[in-house]
Amino acid sequence: MCDSGAVLSNVAVIALDGVAPFELGVLCEAFGVDREGVPSLDFAVCAENPGPVRSQAGFALDIEHGLERLRSADLIGIPAVAVGQPTSGAVLDALRAAHDRGVRLVSVCSGAFVLGEAGLLDDRECTTHWMHTADLARRFPAARVVPEVLYVDAGQVVTSAGTAAGIDACLHIWRQEYGAATAATIARRMVVPPQREGGQAQFIARPVVDCAADTLGPLLTWALDHLAEDLGVEALARRAHLSPRTFARRFRDETGTTPHAWVTAQRLRAAEELLESSSLSVEQIARRVGMANVATLRHQFQRHRGVSPQQYRRTFRDAAVG
Repeated sequence: MCDSGAVLSNVAVIALDGVAPFELGVLCEAFGVDREGVPSLDFAVCAENPGPVRSQAGFALDIEHGLERLRSADLIGIPAVAVGQPTSGAVLDALRAAHDRGVRLVSVCSGAFVLGEAGLLDDRECTTHWMHTADLARRFPAARVVPEVLYVDAGQVVTSAGTAAGIDACLHIWRQEYGAATAATIARRMVVPPQREGGQAQFIARPVVDCAADTLGPLLTWALDHLAEDLGVEALARRAHLSPRTFARRFRDETGTTPHAWVTAQRLRAAEELLESSSLSVEQIARRVGMANVATLRHQFQRHRGVSPQQYRRTFRDAAVG
């Protein structure tokens, strides 16, 4: 979140030789599509040499802009490329220069290796697709690789795992810059689930299927409508007719996270939306979303969002209700 008041307005994505078209598409869909009710960004795809750029799928992309387009960007996206493919010095220099200017960088999947080559993962937590995390750690020993998470926000550098995790990371950036309501609007328009927290596992033993009798999907739907109630492990386990131990294990298998982390994330999102869109006091919001008290809400906001509820409201409420 930009406390200075500056917000995301200009995005450039680098298409390298052999770019993965789906991961490139994720960045284009997240930041390059104008949607009613959502801030419009100045967006462009660029390449080291304007003209045709080969994709992994065997077709070429006609790229209009060169690397000079990066100079006006406040966010630069790096989609996936073949692991081990060297990156040109010109691209690495452009990324380092952008980083030195304070530009934010986000990679999808193996795009993290490009950031590693530029030295921009040194002494930073980062991630990539779970198949490549060991290789990322081996090639860039100064990087603090976090395996199997969806994405890592290290401040100026955001790295994400494969495909869908890239969408999660992009929605995370939207939420930081423009608030929860805008991020939720984009998620709905993209027809994807509400954004997952970065610390969730990249893969789960069994995906949740809505309304299937042998999954926790109906319970999660119920919990979203009853955030003010007791949603501890024992209470949820009773509702699922499972022992707490079995419930906790199944929850992790089906969602990739713990019951406590999932409930906390949903309560924080509900609090964000109320801070943006309502005149309820922080104390009233804490009660409505199931936080024990204002101190608990403040602690969770500071821990997970890096700001207080009051700061969050000051940043986003005028934009949401104006």
